[in-house]
Amino acid sequence: ATRTKSADVERADSGIGQMPARKWRNRASETLSSLQAWEAHRPCTDCGERDLPVETDMQNCNQRRADLCEKCRKRRTERKESVLEFVNTEASYGEDLRIIKEEFYLPMQAAGLLSQEQLLGIFSNIQELIDLNENFLEILQEEIDQAFDQGDDDLMTVCIGEVFLEFVNMLPAFQTYCLQQSSSVNMLNALEKEKELLRIFLNVSQNDNTALRRMNLRSFLMAPLQRVTKYPLLLSRIIKATTEYHPDHGSLREAKSRIESHLEHINMKTKQEGNTWTLRSFRQDSKKKREVINIEMRETALKTVGWLREETRFVMEGSLQLAQPPDGQWVKKGSKTLKFQNMQVLLLVNMKRVSESSLESAEPGPVKDAVLVLIRDKNNGKFHLLREPLRLSNCIVSTDPDCDDTFELIEIRREAFVFRDSDRARTHHWFRQIRRYSRELGSWKKRRNALPNIMISTPHTRP
Repeated sequence: ATRTKSADVERADSGIGQMPARKWRNRASETLSSLQAWEAHRPCTDCGERDLPVETDMQNCNQRRADLCEKCRKRRTERKESVLEFVNTEASYGEDLRIIKEEFYLPMQAAGLLSQEQLLGIFSNIQELIDLNENFLEILQEEIDQAFDQGDDDLMTVCIGEVFLEFVNMLPAFQTYCLQQSSSVNMLNALEKEKELLRIFLNVSQNDNTALRRMNLRSFLMAPLQRVTKYPLLLSRIIKATTEYHPDHGSLREAKSRIESHLEHINMKTKQEGNTWTLRSFRQDSKKKREVINIEMRETALKTVGWLREETRFVMEGSLQLAQPPDGQWVKKGSKTLKFQNMQVLLLVNMKRVSESSLESAEPGPVKDAVLVLIRDKNNGKFHLLREPLRLSNCIVSTDPDCDDTFELIEIRREAFVFRDSDRARTHHWFRQIRRYSRELGSWKKRRNALPNIMISTPHTRP
């Protein structure tokens, strides 16, 4: 009886009587019902659709916790499979490259079956492709491992497109190999007929070496060509299973466009060199055609300046109008008196390498040199250099308020050029970029407070 009375007193002292307690339990029950109803119709986190089917068994309940509809769950599964296929096939391709080197190249070199020149003619830049594959595969595997470590079993945080664009320099390496493939096979056929020891080695390797899977050297030498043509197909499959608002969606599309443009460029080069074979062709639209032209211009510019590809950065490129004024009085007369011609202009910067690895994309090193390459397009797939590149370390760039739609570049003690773009804002952007590197590299800036009118002795100098 004592315990009953104390309990009554305690309940009364708490301020909650029988009626309020009953109302509170009813509200809690209503709230729980509302939460369950909302849970049953929670929108899918991927597509935003509601009215998802209510799951009853434990496995489906676990899937409901992912807040995904059936369509999006299937899409995520397809994306995961596509990403893993991309990485796994890259690993298989790397294994074929390793076989080419360790089972063919090194034994043939050690036995003296072929000279170094003949080995280079057959195997081309295979070592460069091996290095690129190892670095590319390492980054891809790190992305996969990191996703699993963070609990991302669907690999939604893995961005294949971004990684591919970071290693876009591997595409010119594929181009070098593909363009030499025809001559490599012809040389191998001729040497195999000529050298009996080479023929015996290749036959024994194919039949007795289990690592070769009974494949001959020619089949392995086709691996880089098969790989580069498979990239667009693999990327297309990932794009199809990736929603538009995924952070990697844009990079995936750009990566696919870049590889397709390079394949078209390789086909164009093989046709120009008289070869009959071509890589897998893709539908050409105006955008891809422009990209192919840009690739060709970059190749021309790199050959002209003689820089290493991994040390070169293309800051700006595009069409500009160019004129050469007869004297320094053109500003008073106005730019309308100048005769402009359309020109393709590329601004190249040579960066110092931070480390021995040319693939490290950490902090860019200091600028060693910067040039403007002027190219005249002949509209037939070929280009003509107007002159030798303009080294910005020997140039002064200026603009005048009276002619704000143009800017002038004066090469010290030589020539003067006036540039403009059809868009005034883009003209100013070109001016700022060129002036920046001119100021960074120009030795004249260290003297006389960088006053150009004191440093320059040229008939084009303004009064």
